[in-house]
Amino acid sequence: MYAQKLETLPPPPGVFGSLKAGFEVVSSNVLLILLPFILDLFLWLGPRLSISKVLGPVYTALFEQAKRGLSSPADVKRLVVFQDLFIGGLERFNLVSLMSRLQTFPVGISSLIAKTMPVDSPIGSETIVQLSSPLAVLSYMFLLIGIGWVIGGLYFRWVSDTVLGGREVAISPLRAVLQTLILSMIWFLALVALSIPVTLLLTVLTFISPLLASGALFIMLLVAFWLIVPLFFTPHGIFVRGQNAFHSIFTSFRMARFTLPTSGMFVFITFILSTGLNYLWSVPKSNSWMTLVGIGGHAFITTALLAASFVYYQDMNIWLQRIFEELQQKRSVPGRLI
Repeated sequence: MYAQKLETLPPPPGVFGSLKAGFEVVSSNVLLILLPFILDLFLWLGPRLSISKVLGPVYTALFEQAKRGLSSPADVKRLVVFQDLFIGGLERFNLVSLMSRLQTFPVGISSLIAKTMPVDSPIGSETIVQLSSPLAVLSYMFLLIGIGWVIGGLYFRWVSDTVLGGREVAISPLRAVLQTLILSMIWFLALVALSIPVTLLLTVLTFISPLLASGALFIMLLVAFWLIVPLFFTPHGIFVRGQNAFHSIFTSFRMARFTLPTSGMFVFITFILSTGLNYLWSVPKSNSWMTLVGIGGHAFITTALLAASFVYYQDMNIWLQRIFEELQQKRSVPGRLI
């Protein structure tokens, strides 16, 4: 009897239908790509805020100390190779990239240049501004991350408002920024609280047995993969339904509980499209104006995927509510799902 009732229920929203709708929204409102385009343009052609003068000597000293603890020439050689790669990456790092979603996840503006960190451009070598004190580094870090959260909140609101058709603005700009800051702080504190015991645990297990540490790391990755779907949609309740940050997190986990296979497929396809196309956008050399094509393509695709996620989130919640109401009418499931 219960199976027969389930057969009469409407199917969930399609993943590809949501993706198609997201691309159509951005195609009809191309200005939505403006913020990610401008951010990448600034990271590419603007000055680079470098922290190598402050952190370079610190990491060099740490590597030298680590070398003294190694007896095998092969281990020393591997450490030297890793040191060169690490120091080279530190020298290319642009502190301004902290404004991108890569560092301000879950809310922020996606950036292609923040991933590649080019050191030259068609107008010549970039201007490097060296920070000379740890206090300056920390001050700029907090400032740039804060700006990234604010601009990211406005960007998410702009895209979600366009998806909703502008007929009903779910949240005001000021409240969007406020809830974005709260949600981002929750994320930051949670990551700090988790990273400390996880790092200590892996360090202890590594001393006991590297194999045991690898097994523990594998289990942690499995748990992290299981949490990807609800974490992916944690900001959406703020911008689609006007919820506060805590309610949005709760709603995201409840939605994932009932829609995990379909929602997991949506997140997986979004990740594959975004990551795969990033290789295409990164083909032009950074000293060629063709990089503008990559920046524009990346801005369009990531904005379209963001719009598609809002479409999917809205349609899935409407579907869940409808399913519940039909089940409630048949006296099968009491209460509210969402």
